[in-house]
Amino acid sequence: MAVKELTILVVCSLIVCTGHEFFTSTDTISHLFEEEKFLLDAFSSYIDAEEEIVKRMKSVLLLLQLGTYSDPVDPEEIKDPAAAFILLMRLRSEWLSIEKYTSRSLYEYNVYQTLLEYAQIPQVKDLEGAALGLISLQELYKLYPHNITKETSLNAAEAYIVGLVAYNEDKFQHAFLWFLYSLDRLTEYSTVTEEELLHYLSDTAYHFGSLPVAIYFSQRLLNLDPTNDEVKVQLDLYRLLRYQRKSNLDIFTLNNESSNSYEALCRGEVDERTSKRQRALSCRYSTGGGNPRLIYAPVKEEVEWDEPGIIRYHDITGLSRSETRGGVSKIRTSQSVSLKEDYPVVARVNQRIADITGLSMESAEDLHVQNYGIGGKYEPHYDAWDTANGRIATFLIYMSDVEIGGATVFPKVGVALKPKKGSAVFWYNLHKNGNVDLNTEHAGCDVANKWIHEFGQEFRRHCSLSYWT
Repeated sequence: MAVKELTILVVCSLIVCTGHEFFTSTDTISHLFEEEKFLLDAFSSYIDAEEEIVKRMKSVLLLLQLGTYSDPVDPEEIKDPAAAFILLMRLRSEWLSIEKYTSRSLYEYNVYQTLLEYAQIPQVKDLEGAALGLISLQELYKLYPHNITKETSLNAAEAYIVGLVAYNEDKFQHAFLWFLYSLDRLTEYSTVTEEELLHYLSDTAYHFGSLPVAIYFSQRLLNLDPTNDEVKVQLDLYRLLRYQRKSNLDIFTLNNESSNSYEALCRGEVDERTSKRQRALSCRYSTGGGNPRLIYAPVKEEVEWDEPGIIRYHDITGLSRSETRGGVSKIRTSQSVSLKEDYPVVARVNQRIADITGLSMESAEDLHVQNYGIGGKYEPHYDAWDTANGRIATFLIYMSDVEIGGATVFPKVGVALKPKKGSAVFWYNLHKNGNVDLNTEHAGCDVANKWIHEFGQEFRRHCSLSYWT
């Protein structure tokens, strides 16, 4: 009622202000006593309404704080992809709740609403991207929902969102498994319903080609609402198709076979012949071909592969992680930034690379730093450009350790390089004749790159007259 009375007050005030001349009549002036009483009563109602809104907002704040502080997360330890996804979900949910209640304020200038416009809050695309990251990890490492949420469980609503993203990407088996995971965690307080989950479980099983499973969940859905004619028609269709189709795919079991060597290498499935060949390779201290700066402090050099030559250098830099922002794509999911040599630390790193490799940095690109998030990846590619002054070599620095995965892999030769903080790996992308070395195709989660170009290397890496090398 307070809001209604306040509205009446505003309307009446407009009428009074525009339709009367108080000074021309003592009778009109006497009515101002009634107006004054109405004004004060309406103002009192306005205050009551504001106090009620504040009371509700305090209750909401308490509930949000209880949900947040009951499961505190160390920002520096947000390495678990499931925990990162939950944090994004929770923050967006909190923001929507706060926005909902602050927008009800009667205050003419809502300061908090203005602040919200500039707040960096996860958007829908962030949730979808995080969910796709989880699904990408599942596909690469052949994981079930209970594997990827071993340390941090998702609730029914969170798992439902991941399932929807998988469904929209036509990844029906993963969608089915996430909906099943959600159904198992359904409670009376869940925002997703059993009907919704049963519908999607039936639909994903049908699209995947597992008709008996689709029939089972359709029947469960019909049991909840026997009057649902749409489900009845769907169930009849599934039963008819079951007798027409001979194949019945197992939707509950993931296929553990690798579709390519890239995936196998990422999972650590290294061929024994490759391992035997690597064990024969050597380690040594290197002065970069007699560089004066390395005479008294040689670098630790380990040969990771001989053809193409891939060298790892240990303990070469003290660079730490950099917080960056960048673009997103499905083949390269990371945040990145290029660092100019204007910064003293970048100049020192570039000089260090020049000393170790014996190559000139004059035509090299800026140091490129990448930060990979949930399910971060870079699918198989070549660093070399098929142009003049292409990328002759790559110097890749690892700036953090990872608990699982994160290797840089070379599918053509079957080599997987595990990241080790402070180490770097180096290889030539081009043969001495300038042609691309096809064995340098690689993939993975590289963190800091220095791409070195051909120009300026004429007297540092001699050219070859051979067509092949």
